[in-house]
Amino acid sequence: MQFYDFKEFLRLSSVLNYNLSAASLNRYNVLLFIIGEKKLVLDEQMDREHRLIVMEALSYLFNVYNQKRRRLGPMAVLHPLRAAALYARSCEVINIVSLLSALFHDILEDVDPLEFEKRRWRELEVQLSTLLEKLHSDNEASLVERLRYLTRLDSETYYHYIGRLLEESRQAPDLIEVKLADRLDNTLDMRIDLQDPIDEVNFFETIFQILCVNNYSGYRPKTEHPPSAVLNGSKRLYQLFKNAVILSLIRQMVDIEGNRSALVLFKALSDASLLEAQRTLIHLLGYHHRNPDTLRPLLMEAMEYCYNGRTDLVTEPNTHWMLDGLFSTYFGYTSGRLRNQQLDRLYQNKPLMIEASIAFIVIFFSFLNDHRYYVKGISSSGITAG
Repeated sequence: MQFYDFKEFLRLSSVLNYNLSAASLNRYNVLLFIIGEKKLVLDEQMDREHRLIVMEALSYLFNVYNQKRRRLGPMAVLHPLRAAALYARSCEVINIVSLLSALFHDILEDVDPLEFEKRRWRELEVQLSTLLEKLHSDNEASLVERLRYLTRLDSETYYHYIGRLLEESRQAPDLIEVKLADRLDNTLDMRIDLQDPIDEVNFFETIFQILCVNNYSGYRPKTEHPPSAVLNGSKRLYQLFKNAVILSLIRQMVDIEGNRSALVLFKALSDASLLEAQRTLIHLLGYHHRNPDTLRPLLMEAMEYCYNGRTDLVTEPNTHWMLDGLFSTYFGYTSGRLRNQQLDRLYQNKPLMIEASIAFIVIFFSFLNDHRYYVKGISSSGITAG
């Protein structure tokens, strides 16, 4: 599968959702859809035993996530299932510890004992304990250790968290793969759409016509403006910023050149982010800023900015370039309250959102074009303007 393909993502979601909605949940179907034809162990008897353990893990996930929902409304349990499927499909060989790490990667952050009645919580604890006891002691210790590394602490910024995770990945490379699969699913899971918004338009032809064709009337979508969503354009751009952070830190802190699975997921996250930036831009061109005469100067300014290498580093605000200070002004706050205030400001500034979308397109193309590329000024300590 193309890991960054939106249609494939919708198919993945629908098949899992269909099985979850069935009157009698078939955990084996879900397991097979996640791992495909791959074995967990070459020995057939041990493979069957490991599959049974994973099926018990699925049962625990279904129980513990219960009726929890994602921000956009779908069942929350879909996220770890899809992330595990994306991880498994990137691997030539799967092992039970890595697969369970992908399935349980958010469990310590998502599950609050206070959300359950005491009796029900004790039952869930017994279920998890019984599951862990079936693992070899070394596997159990490795799984618990990985889940601790994958969990962001309340005291950590996102930068510190990713930096710590990458430090630990030197002993456990699959941590990178699990985290990339997590980010990939989060990137694809930002829209509730019947089809990919960029399917109906030739994106680069549209940009070319705005720039070069003097009688082009502008892009007109076939549908009305969709209803406002929980994740608006500025919040989607923030998610792309988080992707630029993790990809930049990977490039600086670890060598994944010999890790096929990590490379596949790194490229997939870059591709998915690139396409999401295109969706955001085409939405802005189609619904919010339609006049080619006013768009052309914005595109030209963004092109000059990017071509001069300004997207290669974190910048300070500057009166000359609208894009200068984008990361530090709108995305870089460690306080969620302050960041949301800035994202609300960004959402009101459609010309800046247009240029920011172009900047992200260039950033993710750069990740794909040059294996040494990263955004300078992003570190595990935070962001620093150069």
